[in-house]
Amino acid sequence: MKIALLGYGRMGKTIEQIALQKGHEIVLKIDKNNVDYDITLADVAIDFSIPSVAFNNISNCLNNNIPIVSGTTGWLDKFNDITTLCKKKKGSFIYASNFSLGVNIFFKLNEYLAEIIAHLNNYQVSIEEIHHTKKLDKPSGTAITLAEDILKHSSKENWSLNVTNNKNEIPIVSKRIPDVPGTHSIKYESAEDTIEIKHTAHNRNGFALGAIVAAEWLIDKTGVFTMKDVLGLK
Repeated sequence: MKIALLGYGRMGKTIEQIALQKGHEIVLKIDKNNVDYDITLADVAIDFSIPSVAFNNISNCLNNNIPIVSGTTGWLDKFNDITTLCKKKKGSFIYASNFSLGVNIFFKLNEYLAEIIAHLNNYQVSIEEIHHTKKLDKPSGTAITLAEDILKHSSKENWSLNVTNNKNEIPIVSKRIPDVPGTHSIKYESAEDTIEIKHTAHNRNGFALGAIVAAEWLIDKTGVFTMKDVLGLK
């Protein structure tokens, strides 16, 4: 499989290493300064760029009939435009806030816990996420996904960043600490006890492997997909 890497930072380099180990070929390595490249050299593209260029990267792939996997967060105000373009072009697109296979199992566990605890009003839910200091967006896309999945089964109205005194919102606490790949915790607290689930990434390899698995799965498919489709978790 010929892969274009759209974004060649630390994640891009990790994806390259694992892709090569799996026998794939990297045909393009694009950073934010590359604007003139032929995306049609690739069978599939993997986008781990930055929010300001992600929309153009994804659009370019869809306009050229190249399947595209994106893990870039912070651009989702234009997500509906991308899904519309994908359907118009009969393209192939997967977005995930986190491609780690373990995190996507964690997503499912989080939603299941939220569903079974929804009728117990004595528990207050909160989310904490910790990442490295170079992560640009707060809260993480993974934390937002966790919050949105809880909201499906909750009377809460929304989530809020670093605000812990609004009973109608799920508080997300974001911390930035050097050299932390990613830690996410969901906590339900009552006067009687605490229920907590947690996912801790030890390195970037899990994110990179999941993105490659998604790219392999996406070949020859048409539509807008998620990691639930890739892993059969629906």
